[in-house]
Amino acid sequence: MKLTDKEIEQFDRDGFLIIRDFADTTECSAILDIAKVHLKYEITPIETEYEYIGIDDIKYKETVRRLRQVYDRDILFRNWMQSTKIRPILKQLLKDTPVLTLAHHNSIMTKHPHSSTETRWHRDIRYWRYQNDNLISIWLALGEENSSNGVLHFIKGSHKMEFSSELFDEKEYFVPTESEKNLLVSKIVTPTLNRGDIVLFHSKTLHSADKNRSDNPKISFVYTVKGLKNAPLPNTRSSSFDEVILYDDKVKRVSTNL
Repeated sequence: MKLTDKEIEQFDRDGFLIIRDFADTTECSAILDIAKVHLKYEITPIETEYEYIGIDDIKYKETVRRLRQVYDRDILFRNWMQSTKIRPILKQLLKDTPVLTLAHHNSIMTKHPHSSTETRWHRDIRYWRYQNDNLISIWLALGEENSSNGVLHFIKGSHKMEFSSELFDEKEYFVPTESEKNLLVSKIVTPTLNRGDIVLFHSKTLHSADKNRSDNPKISFVYTVKGLKNAPLPNTRSSSFDEVILYDDKVKRVSTNL
């Protein structure tokens, strides 16, 4: 599968692109079943809501926010991340051979009912260390994602916007002034997603997510790719995990060894 010129232009303009019904619903159900088992038994490595947000409350300490390092957890997870269907699309957007970055995302993300927290506005590139920002994340909805269960929000075109460092706090969350808020509010997009829909978004696109106010968990799959020519910086988390090169007809796992 390949994107049309119009879809490529949309991604370049907005910093994100939604592709409806991309993943087979049977595959999504199988991924979801395995994810639920890993979540139930809290199979490590995991991240809790407490670790993420630092709220000293027992319900947050016991709530798993995400399963880490899913590439090596199960063949179903690995097959999705290595999908031959999406490789041509990623190659189009990156203008380079896509490479899985096992250091970042590579996760099953959750929003548990009544014990999840808000994900504040941020750019993913804030804690990634590469030679350039040519990275794209792929978000797979494993069920409906809507305004009640922690849907994603994006600010259109924010990957091309320049902001003063003063608008980001010590954890590099975006804290806009009132004037900035007024300018950006019309650019906020909140898409409802259904099982099998994917969102591709640029590493500099500002995005956030609400807490889950529904009675059911929201579970999603997210991983990140970079261009082959975009090397991680030495002595950083980005260089401390293997990478997987997604050639047209094969995959190759390599050590960054930096």
